[in-house]
Amino acid sequence: MTSRDDAPHHAHIYYLPAQRPAAAALRDAFLHESEGDDPARILFVGRLADRPVGPHPIPQFEIHFGARAVEAVAARIEASGLSALIHPLTDDDLEDHTSLARWIGEPIALDVTALDPPGHNQGVARFGRSDF
Repeated sequence: MTSRDDAPHHAHIYYLPAQRPAAAALRDAFLHESEGDDPARILFVGRLADRPVGPHPIPQFEIHFGARAVEAVAARIEASGLSALIHPLTDDDLEDHTSLARWIGEPIALDVTALDPPGHNQGVARFGRSDF
């Protein structure tokens, strides 16, 4: 279990086809940051998804990290020029992706009907693992 100071978070980093090289470069940078023992490191880096997935209507990839890394992650995404949704991982997918979320760049309309109801995580394991 993590402490409140390092609660699980993740970011969905969005890209259009013309932005794929920038997304791939940012993904590679985050992948490099996932190595080592730094407690503020990136814990999981997902694949580039070149199609809509779940509530995300355009291509994106996700990264998982603890709360102490939020500001550093946000700064890296802002510098890339890509849009992103950063949110905590609670047991309420809808709240995570809406009222608890922070947008970087232009917000993207999500398909909230694809999100799990409060208290039910029907999708992928949270935070790259299932023990939360």
